[in-house]
Amino acid sequence: MRCNVAGICLIMMVAGSAAAQDSPPPVTSNVIYDANSVSDLSGGVRRGSAYQGMLRWQTSVDGERVLGWPDSSAFFNVMATHQAGPSTLTGDAQGVSNMAAPPGVRLEEAWIQKNFLDGRLSVLAGRYDLNSEFYHLNTASLFFNSSFGIGAEFAQSGQGGPSIFPATSVGTRIAVKPAPNVVLRAAILDGVPVDRSGGSTAFRGGDGLLLVYEMAWLSRPEPAASVQDHHLRIGRNAGLAPDQGKLAVGGWYYTAQFGELNAFDASGQPRQQRGSSGAYLVAERSLYQSSTQPQKVISGFVQLGAADSRVNRFSGYFGAGLTATGLVPGRASDELGLAVAIARNGSAYLRSQQIVGVANQRAESTVELTYLSQVSPRLSLQPSLQYVMHPNTVTGVGNALTLQLRAEVAF
Repeated sequence: MRCNVAGICLIMMVAGSAAAQDSPPPVTSNVIYDANSVSDLSGGVRRGSAYQGMLRWQTSVDGERVLGWPDSSAFFNVMATHQAGPSTLTGDAQGVSNMAAPPGVRLEEAWIQKNFLDGRLSVLAGRYDLNSEFYHLNTASLFFNSSFGIGAEFAQSGQGGPSIFPATSVGTRIAVKPAPNVVLRAAILDGVPVDRSGGSTAFRGGDGLLLVYEMAWLSRPEPAASVQDHHLRIGRNAGLAPDQGKLAVGGWYYTAQFGELNAFDASGQPRQQRGSSGAYLVAERSLYQSSTQPQKVISGFVQLGAADSRVNRFSGYFGAGLTATGLVPGRASDELGLAVAIARNGSAYLRSQQIVGVANQRAESTVELTYLSQVSPRLSLQPSLQYVMHPNTVTGVGNALTLQLRAEVAF
């Protein structure tokens, strides 16, 4: 066997030999490619089309069977992206494509997790995407607009954003499950992503820390036998069935200094403020399930977020949507979704723009309609139509209508 990528043969051999046994393999690895075409049909900055591509190599490791460390796991995610995305077409602020990323190859996640107290306590350390657990709703993940993953008020905070795709940072996450349907999470992360201008580094002077916390109330289907691995009852790769309902409240705080958007010192420089903070509430719920055809489900979600308007452009965010699964006979896995995302400028940002002679609208609003077709277990196709009102909130830029078509292949 010839290897073109260092280590991939070893992983394939370990996983392959274990697959022949009854138990799950100790190391699982998969490669996923996403191809996305996007066209600006009207409005925005300019008409035209663009292409995005992203290759992901994801590897999960059972720490007990590979390292001899009970109740532990590890995860690695390497990404290669090309063609940064459609922002030059639509000119929007929230991001009509959640695949948008600088071209290149990078390590997105690399962490190890250890569980204690029979799965009621989980500790994770390493390079970590906080949006995989915090501010996360399964129902909203159907949509392409970036704000449905994490609200714009948090996604565009800090120096280079929080630790989310496509720029993650290093830190530690602790999760506690005090009751069967309650999870408390807290994370301490470098306040600036690892990949930044000037090279990759972590915990450089002036970075400060990002503190994130969340309390979630969950409703999952019975029976508890849906758990795939008793070692992973909490935290990443928990193997739990999808939530039927979730309500979560959380908050975040950066410890570094930030320049205020519309306040200046005696020398005319932005006045420095210690810290930047925000809070959010997210909820999702299964609203209807057919008694005769259980695969037919209608679900809804709501997102609310607020941030300190003195140092953050977006002081508020609202998102909501509905999804329907299994509406087409014989297409039990297909999903139809309609959602709206509204990012609201803060008053300090609007005043700062007025000073430099730029007229802005109060908010950017996007409506998205999408349909996911699960062609086969390893191939899906998904078109998405988005209408962006007041792109980037700049007065004079026409409302944009964009059409995307995404194909995902798993190897």
